Amino acid sequence: MLQRAKEFAHIAGDAASRADATGSIDQAVWSALFETGLSMAPFSPDFGGIGLSDPNQQTTLCAILRLIGGGDLAVARLFEGHVNAVMLVSRYGTRPQIESLAGSVKQGGLSGVWGAEDAHGLRRLGDSASWRLEGKKILASGAGMIARPLVTIGSPDGHVLYLLNLEAGKRADMSSWTPLGMKASASGTIDLTGVIVGPSEQIGRAGDYMRQPFFSGGAWRFCAAQLGAMEQLTELYCTQLRARSRESDPYQLERVAHCTAACRTTSFWVEEAARQFADENLKSAAIVAFTNFTRMVTERAALDVMECVQRGTGLSGFMRPNPIERICRDLATYLRQPVPDMAMSDAARAVLAGEFSTGAPL
Repeated sequence: MLQRAKEFAHIAGDAASRADATGSIDQAVWSALFETGLSMAPFSPDFGGIGLSDPNQQTTLCAILRLIGGGDLAVARLFEGHVNAVMLVSRYGTRPQIESLAGSVKQGGLSGVWGAEDAHGLRRLGDSASWRLEGKKILASGAGMIARPLVTIGSPDGHVLYLLNLEAGKRADMSSWTPLGMKASASGTIDLTGVIVGPSEQIGRAGDYMRQPFFSGGAWRFCAAQLGAMEQLTELYCTQLRARSRESDPYQLERVAHCTAACRTTSFWVEEAARQFADENLKSAAIVAFTNFTRMVTERAALDVMECVQRGTGLSGFMRPNPIERICRDLATYLRQPVPDMAMSDAARAVLAGEFSTGAPL
């Protein structure tokens, strides 16, 4: 599967500039994703996958996300969201619900998790037998493309998850999606008013969506994708220095050293976060705290790498079609979500509460 992921990452990387220019990922990229088996991989073998979302496969998933992140962060964002959705349905859904989603993915579909809302929120009207949705989801990655999303709806007992069956291309409004980077993630607005849901669409019970450590602890996955972009930036930087015969410049050597150290440091944290996420013997609070610290380390390292690469390449690193220009825009945008300041403060609270040690256990 890792070899297939490498091949797919090359395909996504080759198409990344076009996807950025058009705001749409080539169909050939999605065809390659399905042909490699990556879209089905998160399901258990019982449902046609290889169990990539199982605890003992998290380090493999980490490597795959790094590879895809190095190819195209927008594709990695959508793949990570798909993995998250499959994991949630597999953990909390019934066998018929898992079979239903697996059947859609086998036909070439993708899933994702849409949680963000505007000030009005997404509401459900009716009774427990049948609800009519009213409202929108915003920043919905894959809007207009994903037909089987998981959406969250608030309730007095906690967030409720519903697995919808939408018509791809309908209900999506992309007019508000005008970002600096990550354009091809197509994170638009979805108007779900009028959609009918009931017990057969509900995944698990109210409150399952935000159950820890799965809710916050899974953030290591997008850190892995961001790490892949950092590693790719460093590789491109080195390649362009060699092409310009700047390998012996002492200032450039210092920057290369800083970039490499930042990438390696981040990889230690991200890989350990993946292992801890899968360790059922660890306390939930400790897993969440470690993941939040991993987010801090990843963000700081990514900002440092981008600064070094942009300073080292000069104006050429800000000019299209240099891939450094696109990757820096994508990475800078991806680092802003979701709520990095909250992750930092929650991590600090865990230390002060005695739930997380400032040093490794002795």
